[in-house]
Amino acid sequence: MSDALPPGPGALRAAPGRLELNADRSPAERITLVIVNTGDRPVQIGSHLHLPDANSGLRFDRAAARGFRLDIPSGTSQRFEPGASREVAAVALRGARRVPGIQRRPWGADAVGAHVGDEEAVDVADSADVAGAVRSAREGGNDGLD
Repeated sequence: MSDALPPGPGALRAAPGRLELNADRSPAERITLVIVNTGDRPVQIGSHLHLPDANSGLRFDRAAARGFRLDIPSGTSQRFEPGASREVAAVALRGARRVPGIQRRPWGADAVGAHVGDEEAVDVADSADVAGAVRSAREGGNDGLD
């Protein structure tokens, strides 16, 4: 008797062997960052989080990370223990590349003068839009910017 579950509606079957995630990405769509947790609690970054929106206790080059997410399988996360430093791979976001932000700074709607609930978002492909968001965040005392 097999331990495998019988196929059901929506079941996916992967071919045997390894699958390379984001294999179609160009070198320009990939970066490597070093992330350090300077906080006193563990922090997790989910697979689809726009990296500059990550917890402000994490230190890394947020400007370089604009428009990127971790290069990990969908639905997973990476955990950073207090004081831990880790080199991570990241890939560029795809689609419209407009990010509303979950903390509303430095990349989200409040950072560019919009109000909560507005449909405006920072265009991560537009350097001027991002530069304004960074200035606004720094003026607001966000010390999570490196």
